[in-house]
Amino acid sequence: MTALALRGLTWRVGGVSIVDNVDLDLAPGEFLAVIGPNGAGKTSLFNLISGLRRPTAGTVSVYGRDVTRLTPHQRARLGLGRTFQTSAVFGSLSVAENVRLAVQARRGGSMRLWRSARDERIVAEQAAEVLEQVNLAGRDDVPAGALSHGEKRKLEIALLLAAQPKVMLLDEPMAGMSAEEVPALVDVIRGLTRDGRSVLMVEHHMEVVLDLADRVAVMHHGALLVCDTPDVVMANQTVQDAYLGEEL
Repeated sequence: MTALALRGLTWRVGGVSIVDNVDLDLAPGEFLAVIGPNGAGKTSLFNLISGLRRPTAGTVSVYGRDVTRLTPHQRARLGLGRTFQTSAVFGSLSVAENVRLAVQARRGGSMRLWRSARDERIVAEQAAEVLEQVNLAGRDDVPAGALSHGEKRKLEIALLLAAQPKVMLLDEPMAGMSAEEVPALVDVIRGLTRDGRSVLMVEHHMEVVLDLADRVAVMHHGALLVCDTPDVVMANQTVQDAYLGEEL
């Protein structure tokens, strides 16, 4: 079964198609990158998939279920999770506290005053596992606001993993990162498709895209220009004509 399916997905504003009739499938365990210049419609596509915007036409399905009319929260409950271009962590809380809150939210107990010792232990264990996965073990007690930019990106991914999503949307995870920080985050992202998780990523860093992606989708004026393996896409004459020498 397809993890994520977009059919005829369209979003028009004032008669202008920001996202134009996009058909796209994401398989279980697949890593698919979306590229294109600024204004191509990449983030708008993510907003439609995650439920922040309602499409003018078309559908979004997660593992065969039509989620087009569901809220972002409802989609998250069905296994669709997303990060954003800007950091979204609780800076005054520790790294571990951030992740424990995310685990508690998934378990439905984040607002309960009294929790059993067993529940507390399970939450702490699951939070520790997530921090280990994103290479933040040992940074548990550090205030999130004191982390480096690259570490905050790792923490954002940890918060997403704590929700146990089946499909992960990563919106420019390398944005604002120094060249020195990129390899460590790439290592974390490379492991996200374990256990059958699927990843759809918007990213401008082409070296990162070519390193991580199973397939690459190219957007142009809101439409899907081509979607294929990285080698095929980069050899595509239309892609070369449209983007050669431009930032993707």
